[in-house]
Amino acid sequence: MTADFVFVDQLVAGVRWDAKYSTWDNFTGKPVDGYAVNRIVGTTALCSALDRARQRAEEKGFGLLLWDGYRPQRAVECFLRWAELPEDGRTKARHYPNIDRGEMFERGYVAARSGHSRGSTVDLTLYHLSTGELAEMGGDHDLMDSLSHHGAADITDLARKNRETLRTVMEGSGFRAYDQEWWHYTLADEPYPDTYFDFPVG
Repeated sequence: MTADFVFVDQLVAGVRWDAKYSTWDNFTGKPVDGYAVNRIVGTTALCSALDRARQRAEEKGFGLLLWDGYRPQRAVECFLRWAELPEDGRTKARHYPNIDRGEMFERGYVAARSGHSRGSTVDLTLYHLSTGELAEMGGDHDLMDSLSHHGAADITDLARKNRETLRTVMEGSGFRAYDQEWWHYTLADEPYPDTYFDFPVG
């Protein structure tokens, strides 16, 4: 692994994770190139900020569950190839019900040059420390739809409150939100703002 990148769980105590792109549970319907293990990688700066976020979340009765961190450029290229394949319908209803797969890039849900590849962006949600259950957010990870936007109208009051809690926690810990995806946050002072890495996760 490149220097200054680590497995997040080595530096952030108590964090949970489910690295979606290392599994079959993602919008491509299979493990993605570059993800050899189900763990989350990020810069040490990302980990420091996530540890602050973890502490802020705990004060509100929540823990953090991570879905993605550093993303190899080869994974992004895998997404681009997948977007050009004929539609098979396997993941459409869950992940992109109202758009064609190629529109993911046009609408800003997937990027050909992803901030994740710089190592200081994370996809995550909250879970209740008391029960371990995920907090209601009004939509799952990688739902490429207006329902996932910050400020989406058609979600419950509880989901809206939980999204606001996550945003408060993350922005208070040094992250910037992304308007299109309630789960996506980038470190405001990222150490490699112009570098897109391609070493595998593993």
